Amino acid sequence: MTQNIFTELAQGSDTENFLTLFESPGTRIERIASHAKTSPKDFWYDQDHDEWVLVLKGEAALEFEDGSIVEMKTGDYRLIPKHVKHRVDWTTEETVWLAVHVFG
Repeated sequence: MTQNIFTELAQGSDTENFLTLFESPGTRIERIASHAKTSPKDFWYDQDHDEWVLVLKGEAALEFEDGSIVEMKTGDYRLIPKHVKHRVDWTTEETVWLAVHVFG
């Protein structure tokens, strides 16, 4: 069955929608649709696995615990190694990510 990655996007201010596209014991691929999203202040993702992210649409900035901020636009991708603490600093009104989580 063919599906479209841009269906059922997040709607409304400061919302986020996660959709798992594929999952196996070692990998999860998900579409994340953000609508003007910001992580809560003092919140950090600290994952036990590597995550590769690609901005499919829109723009965003990731903040890392060391104080660095990485701005990303459509087409930009980045590997976030496990236990590298990070958070979403901001996204545009409609930002769509492709995230690949690699376990093990």
